[in-house]
Amino acid sequence: MIGAGVGAAALVVTWFAAFETGFGKRADRSVLHGFVGLQGLHVNGLANLVAEICDPKPFAVLGALLVVVALIRGRPRVALAVAAILLCANEMTELIKPLVSAPRLLPGYPIPERSWPSGHATAAMSLALCAILVAPRRRRPIVAVIGAAFAVAVSYAFLTLAWHYPSDVVGGFLVAGTWALLVVAVLFWTEAQGHDRRGAEETSRPSLRSTLVAPAAGCGVAAVSAGLVLLVRPHQVLSYARLHEAFVIGAGAIGALALAVAMTLMLEVRR
Repeated sequence: MIGAGVGAAALVVTWFAAFETGFGKRADRSVLHGFVGLQGLHVNGLANLVAEICDPKPFAVLGALLVVVALIRGRPRVALAVAAILLCANEMTELIKPLVSAPRLLPGYPIPERSWPSGHATAAMSLALCAILVAPRRRRPIVAVIGAAFAVAVSYAFLTLAWHYPSDVVGGFLVAGTWALLVVAVLFWTEAQGHDRRGAEETSRPSLRSTLVAPAAGCGVAAVSAGLVLLVRPHQVLSYARLHEAFVIGAGAIGALALAVAMTLMLEVRR
């Protein structure tokens, strides 16, 4: 519940910074310009494929699959929690949009006024968080890393296509994280009331050290991948980074936030 409260407060702060402060507006535009500058024939095709994974129909299929997996594993309460997170987080995003809609113009890229928070970012992060709940306890660290990478990939894709501002992504991640923590709090409470007996798999939690191995490895893979890109095209990469410093910082912040949200839920359900 504390985590959900922090997430809700961060959501309000993000909105205020993006809509009511000059610094936030300039940062939003600068980071977005960096993503848009990556556009190209092959990049746009790949970005469309990745972004469309979280369109309504694919999202519904993936969400239903997570519910089915939870039921197959004999965890009906988790299946119900997954359905609640997917429904409530995405409905909340759609309810917030008209309440805070305001023009944020980027010449040449008509982003709609009702773009904050991002529905695609909410969908991607809610799927990632529900996958953590459904996964076996000892597999949750690696699922958290993969889920965060998935949410980041979808977000980077639609930012490159100029569908949203970066602050829309942050808002979507926070909505999904807040609802996931709220639902998990209720799930814990109902399990405590019912005095559920869990099997050995559920009662023997992994050590904190082993839990953090997967996230550390994920960060290492990301760093190595960035290094390889730099080695292949050093001049182009360094030149682009110098011209778009805000983009580099913003892209890194989005990745860090995705991992932080996934890790928060994973560490909470670890107990």
